[in-house]
Amino acid sequence: MSLGTVFLSELAGTATLLLLGTGVVANVVLPRSLGSGGGWLLINFGWGLGVFAGVYVGYRSGAHLNPAVTLGILASGATTYSQGGVDVNATSTLVYILGEFAGAFLGAVLCWLTYKKQFDDRAEAPSLIFSTGPTIPSYAWNVVTEVIATFVLVFVILFFGKSQTPASLGPLAAALLVLGIGASLGGPTGYAINPARDLGPRIAHAVLPIPRKDPNNWGYSWVPVVGPVIGGVLAGLASQAF
Repeated sequence: MSLGTVFLSELAGTATLLLLGTGVVANVVLPRSLGSGGGWLLINFGWGLGVFAGVYVGYRSGAHLNPAVTLGILASGATTYSQGGVDVNATSTLVYILGEFAGAFLGAVLCWLTYKKQFDDRAEAPSLIFSTGPTIPSYAWNVVTEVIATFVLVFVILFFGKSQTPASLGPLAAALLVLGIGASLGGPTGYAINPARDLGPRIAHAVLPIPRKDPNNWGYSWVPVVGPVIGGVLAGLASQAF
């Protein structure tokens, strides 16, 4: 498989994930939407189904859709990134990560286009529709939350291929995993568990012509990048012991 195919596969898969993921948040948060007030579990299900669709779309590259997953596979000692035989090296790792960030940005833009009139109508357009934020700001503990949640994500994903039942479920297994993480561990920080998922849409919110925007909480923006990277790498290293 060419690295160009890898890039396009990760871009398309991650864009699908972010379109549906940020879309469900917009549907719940924006008052002139039919899903307004749908609640936390609707958001959890929306993100889970976003993963389900994104994994199908990005199947050719292995559908990482997340730099934490890519780095976790790297840290696990694997020699290839997908069944297509993409070798694990610095160049392929960079291509995966660039595709994931570009896809996350694109998915957020598509979400804005879908809900443009609702964004225009709202008195304010909070960045939390696109990115995450803590319920109780405490950066060190917020990092710990993201590390733990991402560790669970990547650690379990690394074992999907080693166990017959999750492998037979395909993308549904990943969707149910993300749904469970959101319902169980997502409350403190909004469970970014994916650097691209948070930073790409945060940048999109900053540059898109959305009226009445907040300032994107840039002081917090490093937490959902650093925490998931640490969690993904730790999961990859831990998987070598099993």
